Amino acid sequence: MKIINYKDIDKDFFSKIEFENIESVNEIISKVKTFGDNAVREYTEKFGDGYIENFKVSEKEIEESINSIDNQTKETLKYAINNVNEFAKAQLGSIKELNIEISGNTLGHKIIAIDSVGCYIPGGNYPLPSSAIMTIVPAKAAGVKRVIAMSPKIKPVTIAAAYMAGADEIYRIGGVQAIAAMAYGTETIKKVNKIVGPGNKYVTAAKKHVYGECGIDFLAGPSEVMIIADENSNINFIAADMLAQCEHDKDARAFLICSSRELAKKVDEKAREYLKELSTKNIAEISYDKSYAVIVDSIEEAIKLSNEKAPEHLELCFGNTDKYIDEFTNYGSLFIGNYSAEVFGDYVSGTNHTLPTNQVSKYTGGLSVFDYIKIQTYQIINPNSINKTAKNASIFAEKEGLFAHKLAADVRIK
Repeated sequence: MKIINYKDIDKDFFSKIEFENIESVNEIISKVKTFGDNAVREYTEKFGDGYIENFKVSEKEIEESINSIDNQTKETLKYAINNVNEFAKAQLGSIKELNIEISGNTLGHKIIAIDSVGCYIPGGNYPLPSSAIMTIVPAKAAGVKRVIAMSPKIKPVTIAAAYMAGADEIYRIGGVQAIAAMAYGTETIKKVNKIVGPGNKYVTAAKKHVYGECGIDFLAGPSEVMIIADENSNINFIAADMLAQCEHDKDARAFLICSSRELAKKVDEKAREYLKELSTKNIAEISYDKSYAVIVDSIEEAIKLSNEKAPEHLELCFGNTDKYIDEFTNYGSLFIGNYSAEVFGDYVSGTNHTLPTNQVSKYTGGLSVFDYIKIQTYQIINPNSINKTAKNASIFAEKEGLFAHKLAADVRIK
């Protein structure tokens, strides 16, 4: 971990990953769009997942997967699903349908679930049953009729999690070809209206490519955590939380913001100690070595730095956090206090772990039940108020030079 002073931060600290067009991504999407299942099989075999005859996980395989996992794992999956479901339903309940009268006319909006959603569940370095829960459960809570899950080299625990979360179809496909299949459809896979879920840079580039053909949640880069700490913080907690982020992949990053170089050195020493025994050291150490500790002179500097960096996970582990919480405005998800570890949000607390990275939190929050619904407006123009409404619309139309618009308003004036 590099330890630097606030004044020494350069533009590289705030650099963003650019999801430029990747030629191979464009080629794969084009072929899947044209050749369907055969192209999906070709690229699935080419990229190391072997030849797959049947993409869809059968009911028998689902049953076998559920039976193959131990009772403790089943109960853990149920615990996480319940918490995520309760939070998603509470979020959905916070939005109400609207029906109001304005200038004599009735206006409103309806809350309508998206018809179909595709959930991408990574399976590269690690199986991620948690991502199945985080993407599928809020979709079902929102009322989505058809939810499909896509995951490469899918493990029994991921199959079980996807089924228990409510997936209607589960497929053993990953990578760019999975995104293309969900966006355009194949002989086997019916296209979806929206694609959600995390993935590597190729999956993300593919989501960017198909946006417009279908919706997507957002474009996200490698995982990241920022921890703001002081003398009230627990050194062991901070070191463990930084490594928990770093073990995701070699491009993941952890950022410690604190007022003391001594504190940063203690965290670094503890992290190095943990790394010696960490089974994921080969990935975590590379990422950790490229991570930062930044020494600030004030909480105001820490807040400014955090809001500019806009981290995926933001942990506030300093004293008197209540005084400053509202000043933090850009983050994927906020974890307040020493015991609010990011890992709990990853798995079981109930909030979603599919979060914006790469400064995307400057304009959106993380995945939630809101990503699976549409707020659609309606209006009923009252005949008793038609003259005022139509005359004002007619004036607008004339000013814009749209005379068929003006006509459509004028013919309704009594």
